[in-house]
Amino acid sequence: MKYEWRKQEKDIYGIKGQACVIDVAPQKFITITGCGNPNNRGFSEKVSALYTLSYQIKKDFKSLALKTKQQVNDYTVYPLEGIWSKLRETEKLVKEELQYKIMIRQPDFITWEMVEEALEAVKQKKPNQYFSNIFPETIWDGKCVQILHTGAFDNEPATFERLDGFCRENNFKRIGSVHREIYLNNANRVPKEKLKTILRYKVSSVD
Repeated sequence: MKYEWRKQEKDIYGIKGQACVIDVAPQKFITITGCGNPNNRGFSEKVSALYTLSYQIKKDFKSLALKTKQQVNDYTVYPLEGIWSKLRETEKLVKEELQYKIMIRQPDFITWEMVEEALEAVKQKKPNQYFSNIFPETIWDGKCVQILHTGAFDNEPATFERLDGFCRENNFKRIGSVHREIYLNNANRVPKEKLKTILRYKVSSVD
């Protein structure tokens, strides 16, 4: 059986245009941190490192599952995600001052030992200077609000305004200034107007 996150985790990834509340349990990720403009080459090389490792983990798992005859013997690689913040608050976004942690989630049945073994394998097969910057991490978002943004990344502020309005109407208070983005399709393969990005941030209930 192949594990398909789009089908089996619709509460997280199957969101439509309306904002909603979600309680996100702890999740496993491989992560890389950095700062600066995401349009720079270094950023794309970090993304490439994450995907290369993720597909090696998947390949190794399939081989192991075949030998051990596991019920789940394959899975779809999860989408790229990013946690974003700014070095300082400015009225206009300065991309060179962005801070980020980009990541790809790993299924619960993938162990950190599997990740380490796959990382050693990719270092030998396809060198990338950012492999040494990848770290395994369990992240627990807890109570959040999220909404689907369709279109170019530069148009996200209007969608965030809708999400903020949802919070005001439902007595939620945003926690912190960081937010998460989940990229449901590949920006290099689809037109900007068809990009689909889940926007999310942590909240607490207002007493």
